Amino acid sequence: MSPELHDSRFLKAVRREPVDTTPVWLMRQAGRYLPEYMEVRSRVTFLELCTRPDLAAEVTLTAQAVLGVDAAILFADLLPILRPMGMNLEYQAGEGPVLDNPLRTSGDIDRVVEIEDMEVMGFVFDTVRRVRADLPADCPLIGFAGAPFTLASYAIEGGGSRNYQHTKSIMYGDPGAWQALMDRLVPTLSRYLAAQAEAGCQVVQIFDSWAGCLSPADYRRYVLPHTKRLIESLPEGLPVIHFLTGNPQLYPLQREAGGQVQGLDWRIDLADGWDLVGHDVAVQGNLDPVSLYADLDVLRDRTRDVIDAAAGRPGHIFNLGHGLLPTMDPDKVKALVEMVHELGVGEGPV
Repeated sequence: MSPELHDSRFLKAVRREPVDTTPVWLMRQAGRYLPEYMEVRSRVTFLELCTRPDLAAEVTLTAQAVLGVDAAILFADLLPILRPMGMNLEYQAGEGPVLDNPLRTSGDIDRVVEIEDMEVMGFVFDTVRRVRADLPADCPLIGFAGAPFTLASYAIEGGGSRNYQHTKSIMYGDPGAWQALMDRLVPTLSRYLAAQAEAGCQVVQIFDSWAGCLSPADYRRYVLPHTKRLIESLPEGLPVIHFLTGNPQLYPLQREAGGQVQGLDWRIDLADGWDLVGHDVAVQGNLDPVSLYADLDVLRDRTRDVIDAAAGRPGHIFNLGHGLLPTMDPDKVKALVEMVHELGVGEGPV
């Protein structure tokens, strides 16, 4: 890693070292709210955008440059990794991702294929190399993947869900099938994230977007061992941001599963969340995304509240509690980044 990257504001915060101001990046920063993204998206399907390295690199780079954020995140999606594992994935207008051959029985899980040769995801690594070549020298690139539970829930439900009936039915009723699915997902995701790092990502984020539907007891039994195994299998020295949304009761267990940075959503005060995960890790978050619909004075006050909650402790990376929404005003998103950089100055020794 170059000295410029090592000493970047973002990576210093990951290591809980003092910074000149609070670093910020935003989940879904390359998204439909951004005119530059929509110009590219208007020419191709979403899946084509994900699988064309030239276009995926373009929207990744453009978002970082337009917003002035302290890290870029690879433009990709959680679910294409399921395609070579045997799932039929489509993105339907107005409905999002649909997998029309969901896993509902132990026999269905038998047809899931562990990926040993990551070349089938080569378009992702090509995108990483293109982005890394053109990013500013001091701007880290974040890679990512879905956590085992979240990917399993998509594969079992066939898409999003309100109550995760099918996923929980397999977890509770057929633990052998659940273990078999985890034993295919975990090594596949480990190779996938390691290959992203090898191609040029400095950090990876694991999204457990659906784990908030679980009780602490169920998370501990059915999820924690597998996420922990994934994180522990990654290359030594590769920082992991572990993000879970929907249930702050799970934060101590999220921390137990691992990660140098613990992502917090907006359902808890940042100071309380940091207490739950421990002050010996960095935290990321956690402005309510809907704050961006308020006027600028209110947005500024709410941004200040998050920064104040960090209390000047090294290791805070500003982000939303979840992703940017398609109807947000891009000028307000840019203003938010400027506010963080302004208000974060002096929050700790450099």
